[in-house]
Amino acid sequence: MTVVRRAGPDDAEELTRLRVVMWAALDGIAPVPGPWYPATVARFRETLADPDSAWAAFVVDKDDTGLASCAVGTIERRLPNPGNLTGETGHIFNVATDPAYRRRGYSRACMTALLTWYAERGVTKVELNASPYGEPLYQQLGFARHSMPAMRRSLAPRPANGPGRPPT
Repeated sequence: MTVVRRAGPDDAEELTRLRVVMWAALDGIAPVPGPWYPATVARFRETLADPDSAWAAFVVDKDDTGLASCAVGTIERRLPNPGNLTGETGHIFNVATDPAYRRRGYSRACMTALLTWYAERGVTKVELNASPYGEPLYQQLGFARHSMPAMRRSLAPRPANGPGRPPT
């Protein structure tokens, strides 16, 4: 039986390592460590320290040390709409399994725990971005492509002392 547990702040380094594994699985290229890496570790530590946070991560431990698999999600507060009266929407990201631990049902177990977490909080709409590799699992869990077109724009980061920022 697969044992899934809720991740805590002490799992931040391993969750970030699995984030690199996830990106490498998408296009075969692992991102270069840089300022994003410690920022990600810090965000995981911060958000997972609060059990009432709008963030949750569920993990399966390796046989020895570290994490074998994870699924991370947030609850976003959006405006209510005809299809979602509360406006609360789950967003799942960072679903990854260490290559040595794949094909054992660990991602499914982590995803199931995360979906249960959403249901316990009354979240009725959950979204994710699916890679071709993960799409069959997500379909089995009830996810489907939808007709809403998605677009994205990246904004340049503001300087540390840019407009609207107090001097440091």
